[in-house]
Amino acid sequence: MRARQPDRDGHVEHDGVKIGYEVFGHGTPTLLLLPTWTIVHSRFWKMQVPYLADHYRVVTFDRPGNGRADRPTDREAYESDAAVAQALAVMDATETDRAVLVSESAGAQDTLRLAAEHADRVLAAVFIGNSLRIEKGHPEFDKALSRFTEPYPDPPDGWERFNAKYWFDHYDDFTRFFFSQCFPEPHSTKQQDDAVGWAAETGPEAIFAHIASFVSGDRAREWAARVTVPTLVIHGDDDRISPVSRAVTLAGMLDSELVVLEGSGHLPLARDPVRVNLLIREFVDRVAPSPTPEPRRWNRSVRRRRRALFVSSPIGLGHARRDVAIAEELRRHHPDLEIDWLAQHPVTRMLEET
Repeated sequence: MRARQPDRDGHVEHDGVKIGYEVFGHGTPTLLLLPTWTIVHSRFWKMQVPYLADHYRVVTFDRPGNGRADRPTDREAYESDAAVAQALAVMDATETDRAVLVSESAGAQDTLRLAAEHADRVLAAVFIGNSLRIEKGHPEFDKALSRFTEPYPDPPDGWERFNAKYWFDHYDDFTRFFFSQCFPEPHSTKQQDDAVGWAAETGPEAIFAHIASFVSGDRAREWAARVTVPTLVIHGDDDRISPVSRAVTLAGMLDSELVVLEGSGHLPLARDPVRVNLLIREFVDRVAPSPTPEPRRWNRSVRRRRRALFVSSPIGLGHARRDVAIAEELRRHHPDLEIDWLAQHPVTRMLEET
């Protein structure tokens, strides 16, 4: 069950690889929410799409290896050149002349290069939790990265799981550990489970091929020096994947506004979505306002569409089946009733199949 369905979807093909995209909303400007590391697909933007699409036109897409894209194993499909070409192909297919780019983590690399080399297609850029190698990473992470292709200790401890051989031998254990580090905030079980589930849709071949495409800090600095569009940098100060020092450096290079979220981890878009969404909206309205803003409207309650919220327990699917039956009966009496669900796995899977 999705909070908002796409108004349009489709595929583009680049070098024989199909890339799936979705379009939400009809406002201006267009926001292009870029993919991050291939370990997850574009559903990781699920807390942004419904809100932002109420105000702008929003485009998402899946890079090779996951989601609605093909799963090639050759590295060329994951290289920086290919990633930028795929983004431009999606923009062309969705009739997007220029867009505000929004990125998370590894998506910063593609956003930075697009803004540097294709400024005519970019209105502004937002960098959330960037993982650009413009500063050293956390010591444990960098140590594991230096031994990335070597045999791993048995059993591994902590970041020793960040190892190519370990991925192929124990992929599920790696993804569970990795997302526990992405979400250090208390009460993040749902977000971790979502991410682990999305990671299960790809595999070690794709994330191994993609990580080889990450560019050096010097290359990123060269691109940053050429960026002239307005930028916003957002970063959690408890980011255990990419230290906040990278946000400070990136903001300095871009002469950008920097927002540090105290107590937030690597994925504040999932754990602090309201704050992130409002920051994005405030930034977009300031640097790329709509040329013809819509008038603000308000309806009295008697003129509003009827809505219902179902809070459905995951303990026993009998409860969920009962709720579905009630919802169907309500819709029979009120066909225009809009029903929202507050539920989690396995109820969400049952709703998708209903």
